[in-house]
Amino acid sequence: MLKSQGIEPSPPCSDAVFIRRVHLDLIGTLPDAKAVQDFLSNKQPDKRAALIDSLLEREEFAEFWAMRWGDALRLKAEYPINLWPNATQAYHRWIRDAFRENRPLDQFARELLTSSGSNFRVPPANFFRAVQGREPSAFASAAALTFLCSRTETWPADRRKGFEAFFTRIRFKATDEWKEEIVGNDPAPSGPLEAVYPDGTKVTIPSSSDPRVVLADWLLQPGNPYFPRATANRIWAWVYGRGVVHEPDDIRDDNPPSNPALLAVLSQELVRNQYDLKTMLRFITTSRTYQQSPVPHSTHPQAAALFAYYPIRRLDAEVLIDALNQISGTRESYTSLIPEPYSIIPDTHRAIGLPDASVTSPFLELFSRSNRDTGRFSERANEPSDAQRLHMLNSSHIQRKIVRGQGVQRVIDSRKQDLPGLVKEIYLLFVARPPSEAEKELALATMNTPSGNYRNGAEDLAWALVNTKEFLFQH
Repeated sequence: MLKSQGIEPSPPCSDAVFIRRVHLDLIGTLPDAKAVQDFLSNKQPDKRAALIDSLLEREEFAEFWAMRWGDALRLKAEYPINLWPNATQAYHRWIRDAFRENRPLDQFARELLTSSGSNFRVPPANFFRAVQGREPSAFASAAALTFLCSRTETWPADRRKGFEAFFTRIRFKATDEWKEEIVGNDPAPSGPLEAVYPDGTKVTIPSSSDPRVVLADWLLQPGNPYFPRATANRIWAWVYGRGVVHEPDDIRDDNPPSNPALLAVLSQELVRNQYDLKTMLRFITTSRTYQQSPVPHSTHPQAAALFAYYPIRRLDAEVLIDALNQISGTRESYTSLIPEPYSIIPDTHRAIGLPDASVTSPFLELFSRSNRDTGRFSERANEPSDAQRLHMLNSSHIQRKIVRGQGVQRVIDSRKQDLPGLVKEIYLLFVARPPSEAEKELALATMNTPSGNYRNGAEDLAWALVNTKEFLFQH
């Protein structure tokens, strides 16, 4: 595709860029300084593939991908989703455990679409509770967005109404336990149901069948392209920053993929490997396309859409605050002011592992964490703002992390007799690479002052690095 368009792809990225990139894309976590040094000194030709395999087995993998899917599944206890904390926490544990066990994504989807029972005790039953509205059109819209990456408002009216029929028998029943509900199929339907699959095929559903199961059987049958195409495009977008179909959750005939052959290959790989997420991620991250430099080698207007280089983008809010806490050795407080009594999360908790979008912090709000109100990709806005820049440059919040945090101070104390080593370790810690000679000389000049206060120079260097695009952005 690139050759036919006269587009020159970027060359492979450096090892230093790769180790940081793949850590952030697979587990939402920075590599530590020792891991960077070990990787850069490793001369084995398969070291990148080996690193990918090791990251897929890290505990952070399940947390990070639960965060990703939490956006799509609208994990939020309070308005306007109103799952309630008990249900949200149970739902989040179920999602996290699915990725820890590497549950196949078709099985994951089937459980979400068909589960019945208590929202506290059967967590995937919360899929239909995490919807704004309890009418069939709301359920249909959520299902289409989640499993087809499609928006029902763009469908023809007759097809939309026919699809909504699959959700007309969903019922909710309260229990004696506060905020608990039983989700399920109407046990006494009036008769057969006429419905329409997303491809326009009509189906008559007997009164003895759950329409959701009928829909799931169609969606996940071998040869059906809808679910593999949508899921493969979604995963690619999460890893690469944009979908082959863009926006990733707006698949329709008049919004074609930028590279149909690429989307076809991704879909085929997903099916061939039985919807194994880790295998899919390994396929993507070991590719030449993923491992390209972020520096464009072509000015062609379609270079970005055709993935001729790795796209630079700001870190997600949760990933960014976790990175700041990791390098500074500090913690963050996360709370939900409603309901009464409000929720308090232990400050040892990482942001990528937060189970609920109602549990938040001023930093997460400022850096545009997803509200999880609609399940759309566009809810997570990673465009930098002036307010964000000012916070990183001038806030006491960031200053305290650098000056008082054990992480930076421990490095300074351990290297006070070796200033070149101190500069190198700060660079490894913050931007996952050693400094260039020019950078090292400039940093040493700020530390070798007449007063001999190298500590202030080291803190200034740390603060300067957290304000660089190299730290704030994925590249």
